[in-house]
Amino acid sequence: MGIWIVAAGAGVLALGLSPFAWTYLASTGRRGSVETVPHRPVAVVLGAAAWADGPSPLLARRLDLAVRLVETGKVDRVLVSGDNREVSRRETDTMTDYLVARGVPADRVTADPFGYRTWDTCVRIKGLYGVDAATMVTQSFHLPRTVSLARAAGIDAVGVGDPSLGARRRSTLIGYAREVGAAAKALKDAVLRPEPARGELTDKDG
Repeated sequence: MGIWIVAAGAGVLALGLSPFAWTYLASTGRRGSVETVPHRPVAVVLGAAAWADGPSPLLARRLDLAVRLVETGKVDRVLVSGDNREVSRRETDTMTDYLVARGVPADRVTADPFGYRTWDTCVRIKGLYGVDAATMVTQSFHLPRTVSLARAAGIDAVGVGDPSLGARRRSTLIGYAREVGAAAKALKDAVLRPEPARGELTDKDG
């Protein structure tokens, strides 16, 4: 009886972790660094918390990667996607201002203000902004899920992740822990392909 209980427990654990494993398998060979990632027309920076005085530390690190991608010629432009409502402290406005202040020309930055979820961002940048190939930019713990969902949305995606563990240990560990549950939702999105929260063609005009 004990053996069967252990086997059943192992089976449940494997089933529970299978979506997490999917994110890594689906993004294998497509996660790199600024130095190794191939050229793509656009870098897509996923939104994160904005503070009253600018981007949060994790979001700033993502944006710094995008600046480096532009400076090294690995991307031609940047698309920032996040929640630009006042309640979220205008994420995409904050992201745009940060990039421009660090030398990225304003006419090379596009903002998607309705990227409420990772899947929403991927569907919107493909369908509304015509992005067929991109370098996805986020933290390393979020990167496998991001690249996998972008590919599921029909984007030829590679990704660059910020290894934030040394700089923001607590936030990074929480991020890795959250990915186990988030991966299940991601796989569901990839299979069911729900419409984003805001999908109207007029969204680009605000």
